[in-house]
Amino acid sequence: MQNDKLLNYLHLHFIVFIWGFTAVLGALISLEAIPLVWYRMFLAVIIIFVFLKIKKENLRFSIKTLAGFAVAGVIIALHWLTFFGAIKASNVSVTLAVLSTGAFFASLLEPLLYGRKVIVYEVLFGILVIAGLYIIFDVEASYTTGILLALASAFLSALFSVINGKFVLKHKASAISFYELMFGVMGISIYLAFSGSFTAAFFTVSTHDWIYLLILASACTAYAFIASIHVMKWISPYTVMLTINMEPIYGIILALMILGDSEKMGPQFYYGAILILLTVLANGIIKMTLERKRRRLPNS
Repeated sequence: MQNDKLLNYLHLHFIVFIWGFTAVLGALISLEAIPLVWYRMFLAVIIIFVFLKIKKENLRFSIKTLAGFAVAGVIIALHWLTFFGAIKASNVSVTLAVLSTGAFFASLLEPLLYGRKVIVYEVLFGILVIAGLYIIFDVEASYTTGILLALASAFLSALFSVINGKFVLKHKASAISFYELMFGVMGISIYLAFSGSFTAAFFTVSTHDWIYLLILASACTAYAFIASIHVMKWISPYTVMLTINMEPIYGIILALMILGDSEKMGPQFYYGAILILLTVLANGIIKMTLERKRRRLPNS
């Protein structure tokens, strides 16, 4: 059981590394946030549907369950819209660093939705993440829109993680992913239809963008989305959200390698990144220590 948890924790870090690459793809793709997210979700739905048909998975659920998937689907769509919107309005580094505040939001949301008491050290770690964010950036007026969008994205990501923590206890990750992504793209489609945005220009995508979109939809969405929900069976929503704070570190390293000088940051960024990393490690150590103590209690 302990080995299963360790493997799933390492798997989660690999998924977060892929999400870090997602931000770089968002900067490389020339599409605006709304069409970018629409194509990402639409292609991912097709990929997951083919996977489910091959695996012959059951896709029948009650109306109540489907309604829950629909709410979660809209939330993840809004998360990605604000996420890519933040990248377009600022840059990868700013967006990913601000996104780390999701741990603080999760520490507040999880007790509310799960009915448990607020754990002091979780709130403390959330505050430390915000402190890391403060160290990383002296906020510039030109980044205000991007920072606000990234904060909204962080909140939506935390909310989505906490909600899915309940779904994964009863349903398979692949089926959850299919319906959430499908409802998400349906929500965006309704908006686009009423706003008259489904034009010839909307469906005109360059070869360059198609290549990046296919990578984004397959590896960074279909695979990562299913896998991230799957690991929630072994890892709490808060730990998932806190581990996602590694995304800025992975993403900014990739951005420096791929996007070059535009992503280079001053020394204060690295101080903040180290603080975030230490917070993630401290969370893992504390949770493992507490779990071991709980296991020893019946024998004491």
